[in-house]
Amino acid sequence: MSDEFPKIRLRIVLAPGVAFGPGKADLLQGIAETGSLSAAGKRLKMSYKRAWSLISDLNSQFAEAVVETEKGGSGGGGGSRLTPFGERLLATFRSIEAQLETGAEADFAILSAMVKPPLADEGSSA
Repeated sequence: MSDEFPKIRLRIVLAPGVAFGPGKADLLQGIAETGSLSAAGKRLKMSYKRAWSLISDLNSQFAEAVVETEKGGSGGGGGSRLTPFGERLLATFRSIEAQLETGAEADFAILSAMVKPPLADEGSSA
C-alpha cells in the first residue's frame, strides 16, 4: 500500500482471542526481511519484549509455528525466521489486503469524496 489515502487497516478476528492485523503482519515482514526479531521490532519502534510476546502469541494460537528462533550466544548468532506456515500466513493476509484495495476502488472514491476538505490554515493533522 502507498502513503496515499484512503488506506485500509485490516484486522481479522479469526476466533475468540485470535486476531491478525497490520502490526503482526508488519512484524512478520520485518523478521522475513532482517532475519531478526530484535531488528524487526526496532523497525516498528516496538520493544523486544512486545515483539517476542506477539510472536509467542502467534506461535501458540495457530495450528503450526509461525516463527522459529535460534538463541544467540556470546559470539552472536541466533536469529529468527518465518516458517513455511508463517510465510503462507503473511502472504495470505497481504493478498486479502490487496484484493480489498483493488476490489473496492470505486467505493473508496465515493467515500473519499464524502470527506470534508481540510481548511488551508489547518495544515495536516493525524
